[in-house]
Amino acid sequence: MKAGIVGLPNVGKSTLFNCLSNAKAQSANFPFCTIEPNIGVVNVPDPRINKLEELVKPERVQMATVDIVDIAGLVKGASKGEGLGNQFLGNIRECNAIIHVLRCFDNDNIVHVDGNVNPIRDKETIDIELQLKDLETIEKRLEKVKRAAKTGNKEAQAEEALLNRIREALLQAKSARTIVPQNQDEEVLLESFQLITAKPVLYVCNVDESSAVNGNKYVDQVRELVKDEDAEVIVLSVGAEADITELESYEERQVFLEDMGLEEPGASVLIRAAYKLLKQQTYFTAGVKEVRAWTINIGATAPQAAGVIHTDFEKGFIRAEVISYDDYVHYGSEAKAKEAGKFRVEGKEYVVKDGDVMHFRFNV
Repeated sequence: MKAGIVGLPNVGKSTLFNCLSNAKAQSANFPFCTIEPNIGVVNVPDPRINKLEELVKPERVQMATVDIVDIAGLVKGASKGEGLGNQFLGNIRECNAIIHVLRCFDNDNIVHVDGNVNPIRDKETIDIELQLKDLETIEKRLEKVKRAAKTGNKEAQAEEALLNRIREALLQAKSARTIVPQNQDEEVLLESFQLITAKPVLYVCNVDESSAVNGNKYVDQVRELVKDEDAEVIVLSVGAEADITELESYEERQVFLEDMGLEEPGASVLIRAAYKLLKQQTYFTAGVKEVRAWTINIGATAPQAAGVIHTDFEKGFIRAEVISYDDYVHYGSEAKAKEAGKFRVEGKEYVVKDGDVMHFRFNV
């Protein structure tokens, strides 16, 4: 599962990517500096794993990760191939969610492709290009499905009706994610269309350091604009985050954050939000060899969770032994949680909860 960072050129995408991944993607003060997408595997900050490490004292610790992709800046006309349009849109189609970076700071030394700072216009520029690309996809699909629908094929008629609803929304400059599937068949169909504007989105307002805590007038404009979108808005000073990642020690970073009035780096908040946006959650395995966070889809069953460790675990699944994270921490160890009756045996139907500490029994 991958989240792609998108935005106009020079809004801070590559600098943000570097903060998140500690990779050094090229960033410079001119458009199209990023051409090939950079992919970073980013640890998901989770204080629970630190607590488990403290209790279990394992030989090693493995955190959950999320893939973040830094995609080339988009410009007007991208849907028609302007700039790196086709490449950009192909890269974004391969992602499962979108992190949309908006420039919300004034700085005469950093070029804006449209000459001045206006996050509302910037958002609309990108939305329109993505919507136009989706409209092209929908119209091609409609051409094919109309012929089958005319013959009385019920499935084709249902697909045609959904395609027309999406087309109507796109023509009104609304994204495909505003279309609510009316049943499970529509849900599956909508997924199969692989529309860019159907992907969940998170907005990152890139502000100057003094606005990192409370935001500014630009952030207020963005919040007002997206209030009906069911999308999270995160305020982040990408420049300050870059300075934080350059500091050597944890203590130095904490002093910097305190001076800014922040409890933790904004990058940590963003990574957790991206993880949630991808509909991911975590379960743990905890033993003296290793404490590890495993990533699963929300709603995964115990055998599916076991399969993340190894496919044999899923094939030969017998049962899952489960202690909730809160119980594990409250009693201080697996043995004490068992003594207190907080150890559960769950079968194939069990839906794993975020934070479960699990062992699997299997036989292949």
